[in-house]
Amino acid sequence: MAAAARSPIEKSFDEMGRYQRHRRLLLALLIGAFCILLVFGGSLHDELGHERIEAHGIALILIGIGGRLWSILYIGGRKSAEVVATGPYSVMRNPLYFFSTIAAAGIGSQTGSVIVAVASAALCAAAFYIVTLREERHLITVLGAPYKDYITRVPRFFPNPRLFRDQAEVTFTPRIFNHTLIDGLAFLISIPFFELVESGQEVGVIPVLFWLY
Repeated sequence: MAAAARSPIEKSFDEMGRYQRHRRLLLALLIGAFCILLVFGGSLHDELGHERIEAHGIALILIGIGGRLWSILYIGGRKSAEVVATGPYSVMRNPLYFFSTIAAAGIGSQTGSVIVAVASAALCAAAFYIVTLREERHLITVLGAPYKDYITRVPRFFPNPRLFRDQAEVTFTPRIFNHTLIDGLAFLISIPFFELVESGQEVGVIPVLFWLY
């Protein structure tokens, strides 16, 4: 008996799954290459300025982690099942990506360079912008008119606080929440990593090939 033809929604899920796997691999490779490059960069700021940038960066990382956890409480396991338009999803369509970009700026700040912090956020935002375009096509196929209406009301990436609305209760999947927590805590690895790099540069083990402000 011939296999039943797959519906457009089933095909969209298959394509989206493959896309997400490739996207994660490519993003990991790009992040790795970027971090390796930064190992050989030095900061032009004095010690006090360097420490201030790092301290602000830690705050940004914590905001990013907290924001991602806040977002996953509302969307965990339901992204392709229904339109979620409350909490962080009432003010922007992609809060997970927004807060990840904030965390990326914090990670870049651990180099003591404002330029690296801004570049990290910009590269992260650009990558997520490409991802959101693909995801939106998938969600329009799966969720239809309700998602199209959501797109017309809520900005893609930059939050509009005036749109905020909430609900009395939310349910979440602990497994997804815990996975997001672990992912977020991984951002904190950048703090000791760049401290070790800085120490290596100070003793001459790691050469400084370029300087950034």
